[in-house]
Amino acid sequence: AGDEYELYRVVFDITFFFFVIVILLAITLGLIIDAFGELRDQQEQVKEDMETKCFICGIGNDYFDTVPHGFETHTLQEHNLANYLFFLMYLINKDETEHTGQESYVWKMYQERCWEFFPAGDCFRKQYEDQL
Repeated sequence: AGDEYELYRVVFDITFFFFVIVILLAITLGLIIDAFGELRDQQEQVKEDMETKCFICGIGNDYFDTVPHGFETHTLQEHNLANYLFFLMYLINKDETEHTGQESYVWKMYQERCWEFFPAGDCFRKQYEDQL
């Protein structure tokens, strides 16, 4: 009732589907593992940047290791992120007609989502050192 090649066909079909499924699964799993590995690398890079660079000015801790008071004093006192956030919240809650000149400038920049008022690559210590 069956074809004489039916057994060969069944073996071929099973072998074909097995290898195709294994190969496709391997490719899919490889892509997933690679994507998660890339995300982990990005997360580690961000964590390292947060630990070694000032969030406000972006200057690395290698510079602050050469000057008095160091990186921790710089990030906790001179460029404390909370102070910048508090200032922005202060501007949000303050009536625009009561802004000073500097507050108006920062408020305008904030509304335009332009962050040029942050001292990127600059700080008082660096300015003082450049003047000497």
